[in-house]
Amino acid sequence: MKTKVIYLAAIAAAGLMLLASGLQAQTAEPAKSDAPPAVHKKTLFEQIKEGGWVMFPIGLLSIGTLFLIVDGITRTGAKKILPEEHEKAVKALFRMGDYAGAYSYCKANPNPLTNVLRVGISLLGEGKQVTEEGMIGEIAKENAHMQTYISYLSVIGVCAPMIGLLGTVTGMIGAFSVLGSQGIGDPSALSAKIGEVLTATASGLIIAIPAFMAFYYLRNRAMDSIHKIQDVINSMFRKMPYDSLAGVHIGDDELYAAEPNWNASPEAAAE
Repeated sequence: MKTKVIYLAAIAAAGLMLLASGLQAQTAEPAKSDAPPAVHKKTLFEQIKEGGWVMFPIGLLSIGTLFLIVDGITRTGAKKILPEEHEKAVKALFRMGDYAGAYSYCKANPNPLTNVLRVGISLLGEGKQVTEEGMIGEIAKENAHMQTYISYLSVIGVCAPMIGLLGTVTGMIGAFSVLGSQGIGDPSALSAKIGEVLTATASGLIIAIPAFMAFYYLRNRAMDSIHKIQDVINSMFRKMPYDSLAGVHIGDDELYAAEPNWNASPEAAAE
């Protein structure tokens, strides 16, 4: 994947340089009818070398961008967020009133949908308000878990052009240094510095543009998955018999709350 990004950066820089050389050739009139000397074609390594030291962090950002895009697509997919077979299985258990079985199924098959259902089922005995608040908190937790890595794409989209701009500045400094010390008598040394400027700028933009596009796409994809989870939860907990389930504890989570020890009888306290 890194090689593809480097190829794109090299092609962009080479294209600009070829365009500039083509314009110069059109304006210059040949003095002789002899064939022009052979033009040295730069290799990929030479193109990367022209980018300067900024090509190393930009290369790392390209690898990170590709990893985050693949991870985000996998993390926000429908099969990962709310598998259809899990949804149907829990709905069947709800129809039979087997809430303990539904809790066990959700715990054995963890995913964002079953995690929210598991929390809701475990709080059924506490009433409607507590159950809904618990599921809302779990939905927010699952959303934050999906958005964590996606948000890094926005960071890369901001940092990549800045790194390219830094390479542009350092390249211009080197170009003016060569121009000040050698004048314009050695255009090859000056063109090398200009090539560094163009390569660094193009490489930063090549990384930033797809990173921003992937960030907004994956963010909207994650929000759409969260909305689907909310729709499933609303349909399953509609008309829930909270009165019949009052005080019932479903699940194997340990309860730490107990009666205060000052309510115990003096004989029990002495023991």
